[in-house]
Amino acid sequence: MATRLQPSPLIGEPPQELTTGDCLTQSEFHAIYERMPEHFRAELIGGVVYVASPMKLRHGTNHFPLGAVLLAYENATPGTQCADNATAILNESNEPQPDALLRILPEYGGQSATSADDYVQGSPEFVAEISASSRSIDLGMKRREYAIAGVKEYLVLDLRDRRLHWFDLENDEERFPDSDGIYRVKTFPGLWIDSAALLQKDFRRLITTLDLGLATPEHAAFVEKLAAAKRS
Repeated sequence: MATRLQPSPLIGEPPQELTTGDCLTQSEFHAIYERMPEHFRAELIGGVVYVASPMKLRHGTNHFPLGAVLLAYENATPGTQCADNATAILNESNEPQPDALLRILPEYGGQSATSADDYVQGSPEFVAEISASSRSIDLGMKRREYAIAGVKEYLVLDLRDRRLHWFDLENDEERFPDSDGIYRVKTFPGLWIDSAALLQKDFRRLITTLDLGLATPEHAAFVEKLAAAKRS
């Protein structure tokens, strides 16, 4: 089993800026991050700082198809919320900024909250990363830390190998699409993702597949479950 990285104690004053490899607690990281320029992007994963490289076009263009599916699901499922590149304060060692997330809102029984200064506080149920240069981190340390923090399902769109990796973090296993090539997300019934359509950025097919998921009894039951949680 991999050894869990722990933040190293700081000697003297905390650093004034963030550098890849710095070992900080979440509170130390967040205080410095708040002072950085608006365009600056960094994450704290397992107590270690990772400063993001400039985003290449291939990475940026692959955000939209997945984001569109998550937004369509949110619109059809009251009590859920998706976000793009939103900071999530998971625990004392982790403050990532996932490419996409989908969560159950706290008033509907979700496991995360919204902080007073408008950050996700706690673990969203579903997280996705668009992976190119960050592939080793996304499939390694991030997978481990997301699992420790309580994220339930994790999707990595691997641009290098042109495939999706779907992880059931609660059971510590990689799952695979059904024989029709569709990923049927467990935590969010009705969230059906056509893997080939996502890789090809085939929007029409993505939405057609999602509509089939949204029409299932499982999705209707999930919507009612969320509504009942809010009423209670």
